[in-house]
Amino acid sequence: MANRRLLVKRRKAVRNIRKITRTMQLIATARFQAAFNRAVASRPYTEKLAELVADLARGVGEIRHPLMATPNPDAPVALVVITSMRGLCGGYNANVLRAAQARAEELRAGGRAVELRVHGKKGIAYFRFQRQPMAVQDTTIGDVPRYEQVEKVAAQLMEDFLAGRISGVEVAYMRFYSAGRQRPEVARLLPLEAGHAGDEGVAAPVDYEFRPDPQTLLGELLPATVRVRFFQSVLDAAVSEQIARMAAMKAATDASEEMIKNLTRKYNRARQTHITMELLDIVGGANALA
Repeated sequence: MANRRLLVKRRKAVRNIRKITRTMQLIATARFQAAFNRAVASRPYTEKLAELVADLARGVGEIRHPLMATPNPDAPVALVVITSMRGLCGGYNANVLRAAQARAEELRAGGRAVELRVHGKKGIAYFRFQRQPMAVQDTTIGDVPRYEQVEKVAAQLMEDFLAGRISGVEVAYMRFYSAGRQRPEVARLLPLEAGHAGDEGVAAPVDYEFRPDPQTLLGELLPATVRVRFFQSVLDAAVSEQIARMAAMKAATDASEEMIKNLTRKYNRARQTHITMELLDIVGGANALA
């Protein structure tokens, strides 16, 4: 017969866990809405800037810029991995790290050296466990990424690229498509592609009057493109993390409720059995006295 006292204690513990997971689900929902608004608000600017650069490039013809050519092809490729600061978000970090690890192995198989630059405690802990050296271990970008924080990282990447310390930059992150669809991706950030226009394809040539000259304009716009695209990646990662945490906490809450029902059922069955046994003892004692 099940111990009723143990069942009561276990049910109480599960109820406490349910309170925690439900609260975390509500917090993740509130944070998701804020992160969603930031990611959606910045995306039109990112896409329009890429489209403008592509139009300018087509209008100029052949353009040359240090960010569009690898100064040192023998230098390692900087693989920037964006993970979360905390856990309890399902398979979010595992999916991003799996994509990053696969890309690193692919680059190494092609004879390229890889330099890991990891952002987020979970990614740092993973690569430490794997005993893989990391050139950067950053924990400054939190749940609410600020442009000033991300701009410093992008500026350092461009500085290292132009100095020839790295031959390219690729970013492994969770790309946000919609509330129901997120996918881990590895996107190339540097060197920039001539005529990059997002996913819009090749547009018709546009006739511009340049003031100042096209090279000066592109000299300002191309670094801005790198900064904005990297910032968009961080924003996508932030909103995807909150979606994953919402789903994980909802699953945990639902599992807790199901466990509470099962424990209540077992407790009622044990209590009924105990009462029946006591009644049998009373009836047996009464029959003995008769």
